[in-house]
Amino acid sequence: MIEARDAAARAEAFAALHREGCFVLPNAWDAGSTRLLASLGPQALATTSAGAAWTLGRRDGAIGKAEALANARAILAETSLPVSADLEDGYGPAPEACAATVRAAIEAGLAGCTIEDTTGDPAAPIHGFDAAVARIRAAVVAARGGGHPFVLTARAENFLHGRADLDDTLRRLTAFAEAGADCLYAPGLPDIDAIRRVVQAVAPRPVNVLLGPRSGLVPLAVLAEAGVRRVSVGGAIARAAYAQALELGGALIAGDLPRLAAVPGHIVVNGHMRGRD
Repeated sequence: MIEARDAAARAEAFAALHREGCFVLPNAWDAGSTRLLASLGPQALATTSAGAAWTLGRRDGAIGKAEALANARAILAETSLPVSADLEDGYGPAPEACAATVRAAIEAGLAGCTIEDTTGDPAAPIHGFDAAVARIRAAVVAARGGGHPFVLTARAENFLHGRADLDDTLRRLTAFAEAGADCLYAPGLPDIDAIRRVVQAVAPRPVNVLLGPRSGLVPLAVLAEAGVRRVSVGGAIARAAYAQALELGGALIAGDLPRLAAVPGHIVVNGHMRGRD
């Protein structure tokens, strides 16, 4: 557990990042990845629900609140940077469940978190409009009770669940902003025009974008020009690490030992890690 003064300082710094400019938010998934990513000089880090689940051998969405927060605490312990956590649907359908999750995130020392409007039910994956807004409103009240800033990011998940409805997404994000969410986020937006529309709809609240438009990733400068304030990568870096393990493991099983010659030396990664406590 990080000290209260440290947590407050991180939270203040994270809130300040959202006031101007555009910054990247790498998503770490465990203590080791935190040390590697933090060494590259980002201004803050986030967790990834997918990466947190994969470290336990489970699918994305298959861990609960206690495990997600344990993952976040492990990440916090390895860096002095502000950390925002991917806390999925708030771990319960009721507004109070979302509020309880936010309070637990603040207690853990996190500088912010994201809450989605998903249900976890494949047959009806998105909460109804009124329920979704009530959940964010409760999360905002909890976020304001921590004694220091806490960046509550509200996510509208239509485009990740086969609902390519930009108008409904804009309606939800606008309502989330009116409910007090500090940052708005609609992962999977189709193109840069959709991203611009989101930015305009919720201005002056900051907008987070997941990597960029699905029509093709663009340079950070293009997203900044569109008014995006924050760019995260979700499970992308974790996916790359696991994909490399699959590729090199396959080469090993196939007997292609020379393929492993391109792997960075032991010292490259080991040098970023801590010694004995």
